[in-house]
Amino acid sequence: MKASELNELSVDELTRKAGELRENLFNLKIRRRAGTLESTSDVTKNKRDLARILTLLTQKTGSSKAQRKAAKKPHAAAQPAQALAEKEQT
Repeated sequence: MKASELNELSVDELTRKAGELRENLFNLKIRRRAGTLESTSDVTKNKRDLARILTLLTQKTGSSKAQRKAAKKPHAAAQPAQALAEKEQT
């Protein structure tokens, strides 16, 4: 799958395609373990396609895992400053 083709897809379509690739990757891994997979390169191709889609999703939504994690936690440096400001008010 080419990146230029993926760029044209919407976020919903990319999310759906990522789910399909995850299922397909799971099935390929099972077939590889069972010894019924003809071409092991299919697993690698599937992984790369999934990585491309996940990268595009991150770019289009504008949020990475690190950004979401940082948004959840208040900064440790801000906490002592807040405590000091509260003490000064009392």
